[in-house]
Amino acid sequence: LAITDAEWEATLTELTVTMVLGAAALPHLIAAAPSTIVTVSSVNAFLPDPGVIDYCAAKAALSNFCKALSKEVGPRGVRVNTVSPGPVETDLWLGDQGVAATVGGANNLDPRAVVERAAAGTSTGRFSRPDEVADLVVLLAGSRGANITGSDILIDGGLVQTL
Repeated sequence: LAITDAEWEATLTELTVTMVLGAAALPHLIAAAPSTIVTVSSVNAFLPDPGVIDYCAAKAALSNFCKALSKEVGPRGVRVNTVSPGPVETDLWLGDQGVAATVGGANNLDPRAVVERAAAGTSTGRFSRPDEVADLVVLLAGSRGANITGSDILIDGGLVQTL
């Protein structure tokens, strides 16, 4: 109930832009095959959180879209994969308007306590770094990942216990 129509529309616009750009790129990717698409989703695609219900719904749709697309264009030489990070050391989590500050403010907690609690939920005890997520994207986009397609790969420090 807390999500406004404008927030819902903005979040779904991000999903729509990804699909529109993919559709525009596909003829070129098919012509240049072998080629690849890597999208960034989130663990929230399958760990729903009512506090960000619009984000969860959009990421679930993105992950599903990419899986279906991989089946459609794989035979034409285009691999499609998704990377689903858990918490990452970025402004989305750590910024003044980020998740930690928002959750902290709503629950009368110091944002650092929110970060510590989130990190404690992982097996590694920390957030992923942006370069670790980028390295995974590069692996999937390159020839070393040439037989990986239709995958949604977690980089979450063990946050998700089971799928």
